[in-house]
Amino acid sequence: MRWFRESEKGVVLIIDEVDSATNNQVFLDFLAQLRSLYLKREKNPGIRTFQSVILAGVTDIKHLKSKIRPEEAHKIKNNKRWISMRIVVLDGFTENPGDLSWGPFEKFGEVVVYDRTSYVEAPLIAERLQGADIAVINKTPISKETIDKCPDLKAIAVLATGYNVVDYTYAKEKGIAVMNVPTYGTQIVGQYAVGLLLEICAHYGAHDQAVREGRWENNVDWCFWDYPMIELYGKTAGIIGFGRIGQATGKILKAIGMRVIVNDKVSSDSGRAIADEYVDRDELFAQSDVIFLHCPLFPDTEGMINKESIAGMKDGVILINNSRGQLVVEQDLADALNSGKVYAAGLDVVSTEPIRGDNPLLKARNCFITPHISWAAQAARQRIMDITADNIKAFIEGKPVNVVNIGV
Repeated sequence: MRWFRESEKGVVLIIDEVDSATNNQVFLDFLAQLRSLYLKREKNPGIRTFQSVILAGVTDIKHLKSKIRPEEAHKIKNNKRWISMRIVVLDGFTENPGDLSWGPFEKFGEVVVYDRTSYVEAPLIAERLQGADIAVINKTPISKETIDKCPDLKAIAVLATGYNVVDYTYAKEKGIAVMNVPTYGTQIVGQYAVGLLLEICAHYGAHDQAVREGRWENNVDWCFWDYPMIELYGKTAGIIGFGRIGQATGKILKAIGMRVIVNDKVSSDSGRAIADEYVDRDELFAQSDVIFLHCPLFPDTEGMINKESIAGMKDGVILINNSRGQLVVEQDLADALNSGKVYAAGLDVVSTEPIRGDNPLLKARNCFITPHISWAAQAARQRIMDITADNIKAFIEGKPVNVVNIGV
């Protein structure tokens, strides 16, 4: 019901679940005694607040025990669920470059934030997680080796939907919960996908630059265009992966007047209300003027856009991918762009990020690449922050949510 441990900073209070009204009253009485004790020590620099409890750096556990009812004293022992946690954020900059606050995490204990650690396996990851109860990551990998070097680790909170950077199976074996943020950027990612398509259809940026260079001012005609202008009305859009983001994209495409066909392992009422038809993957490739990738990265989807699948697509197809770069065999796509089989590609993701200088797509014709920013609107990042804080709170309270390695 309540536990203590001794640390360098003194005694830290832990609250385990209170599962009955009687226990709850005993617990409330106990908190009142704690408040009385600590309020007398207002000048102690170790004092800080957690909800209604005043916690302080009390170094003598006997003193604190003397304030506990005798019948409760036997419950002082170690427990792995702490109210005062050490939370280490390993790569916080992309989530919060300075326009948000880590304040929601600070009410759970000590928070250490690193802008960056490493995006590949490195000893520094485990070094920074020493003594951490909860690791908060975005793209910093947490491997079996790292987990084995971090005996205090109890949970990993991912500041994203995808969690393939974590060895979540091994984390489950070690009793470590891995939590993600499943629904934070549905609308903005769908919006961004369509934005990539619209740029391909009109080349807004290139024409804006041409105007600024004086070409319109000095043009003999009242208008000009350097690229074919593509009308989307009446064309067929194929969406692979028709979950929340796929459906958000589908709604926008329907508003433009496109026919929407989709491929997904499961269909839903909400999906059927948007899509004109569910089809198999090969049929989608054959029918689509534009193909959107909104599916997760799994063994059966890795490399799904390749020489063979491209051969089954319409000539002049457009590909949009702001899901996962590894869905595409990049050399095969570059070859198809350069040959004209694929008219254009709009990509917000590549197989290795940051992009490598030798990526073949950098020199491919009609390939539009942005630096993985579909998700990055401030409103979406704030939702990530809020949901992650809720995930941590629920874990501490013993009622974890959004756990991807179920059974921990």
